[in-house]
Amino acid sequence: MRSLPLTPSRPVTAASDGRPALPPQHLADLDLGQRQTLLAGLGQPAYRAKQISTHYFGRLTRDPQAMTDLPAAVRAGVAERLLPTLLTPVREDACDSGATRKALWRLHDGALVESVLMGYPDRVTVCVSSQAGCGMACPFCATGQAGLTRNLSTAEIIDQVVHLAGVAAAGGVTGSPPRLSHVVFMGMGEPLANYGRVIAAVRRLCAPPPEGLGLSQRHVTVSTVGLVPAMRRLAGEDLSVTLALSLHAPDDDLRDELVPVNQRWKVAEVLDAAWEYADRTGRRVSIEYAMIRDVNDQPWRADLLGRLLAGRMAHVNLIPLNPTPGSRWDASPKPIEREFVRRLRTAGVAVTVRDTRGREIDGACGQLVAAETAS
Repeated sequence: MRSLPLTPSRPVTAASDGRPALPPQHLADLDLGQRQTLLAGLGQPAYRAKQISTHYFGRLTRDPQAMTDLPAAVRAGVAERLLPTLLTPVREDACDSGATRKALWRLHDGALVESVLMGYPDRVTVCVSSQAGCGMACPFCATGQAGLTRNLSTAEIIDQVVHLAGVAAAGGVTGSPPRLSHVVFMGMGEPLANYGRVIAAVRRLCAPPPEGLGLSQRHVTVSTVGLVPAMRRLAGEDLSVTLALSLHAPDDDLRDELVPVNQRWKVAEVLDAAWEYADRTGRRVSIEYAMIRDVNDQPWRADLLGRLLAGRMAHVNLIPLNPTPGSRWDASPKPIEREFVRRLRTAGVAVTVRDTRGREIDGACGQLVAAETAS
């Protein structure tokens, strides 16, 4: 493991009434037409919007001073009105022989968020946060135990991706292609609880440059613990992203404890919403299931999960739990995990075990924030 140099954080700011100040407006909050309108108000020609957008989304340049084809006087105004600093690096760690990098950011108001860059032989993936903290209160998750600070803006979400896409393009991920290809909304927060901004971020990430980053919708995954109305709304968005449902238990008694939102929307209703999404989009749903020792890893729960999913457009992603320090939760032993897999496959359910990444660098969601807050 190695840590990269720290950058001083920006001061916390607040609105005059004591509430946290809103993030400054950023190019990534706007579509191309809105960028042109804003620049026209600054006395700049319309082509400047495309020029600056090409720098940001096409060349992954986030610093206006590096946009040397812009007049120096223009760069200062661009920095203030279109490219304000949204994310200040606090810490960036690398492990897995350089294939995994985790960044901790301080936002303009002092809130902390994390994002992770993961390289594979055939792709590069960014895991992004959609909220600072999380209000879902899942007891085995460090972020859930910290509570919710606030929703991120569309640009705060996108800027995580653009920064780490630039790291990948510069060869910062060992043994992987230089181009970012996949984005997963599986970092801090419940994405569907920040619905409008997350959907706007997805659309901008998938729009062709200079409007956006040009990613394939099929290479974007949006996770949820099961906010049923938002899941049904997502099914009508005409998007082809992958929906990932964090199920973690096939029975209501246990899921009420592990995923407290289950007390409002039970397993059957959550799965019905997932199948509606699959039916309307033709996209297979990913069922996320953290394997927790002696909690949800019993053979009978594997059999029940298999019965619930058999014949459905679903794929189970078993996740070896990355325990947080001092937690009573631990990962299932490998023999138990293998038996769980065997039973699901016997039921005809597709299943894989997630590649374990980032254990050396507090890779689980919320661990870096918890460590920074405690220090």
